[in-house]
Amino acid sequence: MEPDEDLGLIADEIYANGDENTQRHRPIISSEQLDIEAYAALYSGRTKIMRLLFIADRCGNASMQLEALRMAYDEIKKGENTQLFREVVQKIDGRLGTNYGSDPAWADSVDRRADLRKEKLESELNAYRTNLIKESIRMGYNDFGDFYYAHGQLGEAFKNYVRTRDYCTTAKHIIHMCLNAILVSIEMGQFTHVTSYVSKAEQSQDALDAITVAKLRCAAGLAHLEAKKYKLAARKFLEVGPELGNNYTESKVIDNINFRNFLELVPEIRELIHDFYTSHYASCLEYLGNLKANLLLDIHLHDHVETLYDQIRSKALIQYTHPFVSVDLNMMANAFKTSVAGLEKELEALITDNQIQARIDSHNKILYARHADQRNATFQKVLQTGKEFDRDVRSMLLRANLLKHDYIARTSRKH
Repeated sequence: MEPDEDLGLIADEIYANGDENTQRHRPIISSEQLDIEAYAALYSGRTKIMRLLFIADRCGNASMQLEALRMAYDEIKKGENTQLFREVVQKIDGRLGTNYGSDPAWADSVDRRADLRKEKLESELNAYRTNLIKESIRMGYNDFGDFYYAHGQLGEAFKNYVRTRDYCTTAKHIIHMCLNAILVSIEMGQFTHVTSYVSKAEQSQDALDAITVAKLRCAAGLAHLEAKKYKLAARKFLEVGPELGNNYTESKVIDNINFRNFLELVPEIRELIHDFYTSHYASCLEYLGNLKANLLLDIHLHDHVETLYDQIRSKALIQYTHPFVSVDLNMMANAFKTSVAGLEKELEALITDNQIQARIDSHNKILYARHADQRNATFQKVLQTGKEFDRDVRSMLLRANLLKHDYIARTSRKH
């Protein structure tokens, strides 16, 4: 490996990256099975239930699936969504014993209470509309939205939350309406609505508190993630903590006091970010590999894991080759813990996509960089700028002389 100028000092460190004998005392996390109980404790209500059901559908592990379904069953019985309850009972299919059966008495009781509650809400709303009391009408539609949301009728819940817009009299009312609409839109997967209502809520800056701002940024981040705009999503998620910038440099992530609090909750993410910025790519990719199984069980992230992993690996390969004139592919393969043949294919793809300016000597297994001659490019640019300036000045002098001598070409009139 032949580094440019004074970069030779870091060659040993980069080579050591792939050396299994290198003494690094930070433990690599194991790919242990997801602790469902600890994971579910982070959430509540419908979100908790839907995440548990998603894990049950995707985990591919019978015991893990039954644990998720058991917790979902218990959580559903705290609410009023009998339709979702019946779906969970069908998924359990008697595998958890009689205590986790259909329980028709509970379901019928909940449905009867729901019918009575709905009739009461309808009569109250009709009375409010007759009296033309805007605040009461707003609350009536909001109560209907809460009712339908609790019973899993998301479409109806969304309609009623949005209907409160015409009866909002303060900025706080508008923000409350937007947050409800955003919540239901995320549940339904309608992320265009999420973006729209986030923008509407952000227009009422004076009425926004810190928690609401954080919620809006998270919602916007999810919308960008769903649209595969990963850079914008990362930007929004980083903005959740105060005083965070938009650059994904070490100072903005690891060294940022506010965001560090989030990283402390997930130490493996902190370690892999640190490894990435210190060029310990093999360790970073190993952390990512161990996290992958659990990330695939995330209800929002699962569709993007493969794409994000590919982009992170490509970024690591690009950063590894960037400082050097030539790179020994054997050493690079060792650093990334991969085969030389596999590494060549990855580099070929990056060169074809014009992400790496280089060529590969397949016989000697060396990557030669095609660094642009910045000095010559700058010199040529200065010369070109000078020529353009000279031409413009000559044009202006010529025009000035023509005007001075009243030498103006006039179009002849046709008679």
